[in-house]
Order: sequence, then C-alpha cells, then structure tokens
Amino acid sequence: MKRKYITIGIVIVLLALIVFKLSANKKVLDASKKNVQNAVVSIPVKVATVQEQELQISIKKTGNLAPFKEAKILAPTSGILQTLKIDLGDNVERGQVVAVMDTRLQKLDVDKAETNVAKLKNDYETYSDLLAGKAATQEKVNETKQDYDNAVTQYNQSKKALNDDEIKAPTTGIISVKSVEQGVFINAGAEIATVVNSSKIKVQVNLDESEIYQVKLGQIVAVTADVYPGKVFKGAITFISPQADDAHNYMVEVTINNDTDMPLHSGTFVYADFSRKVNRQVLLIPRAALVESIQNASVYLVTGNKAHLTYIKTGVEIGDQIEVTSGLNKNDVVVESGQINLKDGTPVSTSN
Repeated sequence: MKRKYITIGIVIVLLALIVFKLSANKKVLDASKKNVQNAVVSIPVKVATVQEQELQISIKKTGNLAPFKEAKILAPTSGILQTLKIDLGDNVERGQVVAVMDTRLQKLDVDKAETNVAKLKNDYETYSDLLAGKAATQEKVNETKQDYDNAVTQYNQSKKALNDDEIKAPTTGIISVKSVEQGVFINAGAEIATVVNSSKIKVQVNLDESEIYQVKLGQIVAVTADVYPGKVFKGAITFISPQADDAHNYMVEVTINNDTDMPLHSGTFVYADFSRKVNRQVLLIPRAALVESIQNASVYLVTGNKAHLTYIKTGVEIGDQIEVTSGLNKNDVVVESGQINLKDGTPVSTSN
C-alpha cells in the first residue's frame, strides 16, 4: 500500500514538472512571436526626386524628300502628237505650250457635226410647221427637237476638242519624265510628261501618337542631310495629318525653300529636328515611376520612410521622363523601382 502511494507521488511530481516546462516554453514562444510581430520590415526601393525645369521638347526623326509640286501633263483628246516641244530636264513655266496635237481628225469631226446640226435644225423646223397644220404629232416634234439638241452638244464638244490642240504645262518646274515621242498616236487622258516643281521641297516624316501633339503648324524645323555635311536647312511645318495610319503614325510635312547652290532632290534621306523650348516650368518624374497607365496614373510618394499611393495627372512625355500637372510638388520623393512589393503605407528603405 505504501509503495502505491509512493508511485502516485512520483507520477504527480513528474506531471507537475512537465506542466512547468511546457508553461515556460510557451512564455518563451509568446515572447519570440511578439518580438517578430513588433519588428518593422522595410522594403528596399530606388527613389527619384521630382524635378522642376523649363520644358524642352526634343524630337529628332528621319524622313525622305518629296517634290513640292508634281503634275502630269495629259492629252486632252485622242490623236497624233504632231509636235513635242520638251525634253527631259527642260524648265517649263505654267501655261507654256509643250506639245501640239494633229487636229485634222478633229476638223473632220467638227465639219460632220456642223452638217448634222444643220440637217436636224431643218427637220425640227419642218415638223414644227407640219404640227401647226396638224400634219405631224407632238411626239415627233419632241423627238426631232431632242435629236437637234444632242447634235448641238456634239458640235460644241468637237469644237472644244479642235481648240485643245495646244497642250500646256500645268505648273512651273522641270520635266522629270517624258512618256511619249513626237508623231505617235495617243488616247485622250494619256500621260505625255511629268513636271516637278523644285523651287521648294517637302520633308515627309512620320510622328507617333506621343510626338504629334508636341508640334504645330508653322513651327520651324532644322533639316540636315548626309550629302551636305554641316549644312542646316530651315523649313516650316505646312501639314499635319489629322488621321493616323494603321501603325498609329501621323504624316507631317516640312516645306523648305530649295537652295540653288546646294539643291536637294526628291528621295534624299534627311534628318528633321523638331526640338524647341517652351516658356513654362514643368515638374518631371521618371516614366518608370508610374504604377498604372497614363490615363490612370499613380505613384508611390515616400514620406516618413513609408510609401503612400498617390494619384497624379500627367502631361507630355519627354524621353524617359513625363510631366506631372497635379498631385506632386517640387522635391517630392517618389519610388522609381521596386513598386511591385509595395502597398499603401508600406515601410521602405530608399536608395537613389
């Protein structure tokens, strides 16, 4: 019996020791957990300072030269090209006679049309007299009158074709293409030659969506070409396409007065510099600092070693920077990289 009590006592002591040990371990674990919870974990990020500077738009593009004016000389009527007064490279003035058509066929057409008009006029007058005596119907008179009117129209067209024997240059320029030779038969509308006006020349450049809103009509553009090292040609923007192409590019044309000593020719590869200063101060941040799209722009603003999500409004893009029109102030600090690990109020450790 005594042994039984001893055994029970030992068991009780052992249980007490186990409970004490578990209790001590729990206090240690609770203290460790509390220390972990109280520890502040800072996310390392790279930051940038909001800068204020004078807005300077820098756009440099490559383009090709195109003729200022290019016009085709077309035959106004069919016939034999009796005289051709031009050759490749000739200078012509607007309205200058460059070719003469053989008009013998046109004269025959005029004589035939004139004879037909006289006949149908006589028929119309005859049937009109017969109608007065009730010897013809009104329908016959109307039919004859219609034939007469058509004949008059044909006669006038034949006379016009006869008077179109002289073919004139539609614009001032140089003959760049001669499509036919003297003495050949050509149809109405056939191309005889091409005139290119080279007193001015156009630079054709494609600008993307972010660039097109930074240029304006009349803006001065500096143009350079490898064929004339060190020479800068000054031109002005004369056309901005109102609609983008399939690649979301907009055609812009810059017109230059051609230099007689250093002439530029169509098809030449050139460089167009649209850079200009704008008389206003702007706030700029790195484009990489934006958390979302430009339409719903936001950044992480660092204050008190914490990153706070801040919504902003943006303006023009300038290289790898973007204008901030509202939401930030000069010298504010924003997160430039590392945003993926952040949420509003996250502690951060910063580096430039």
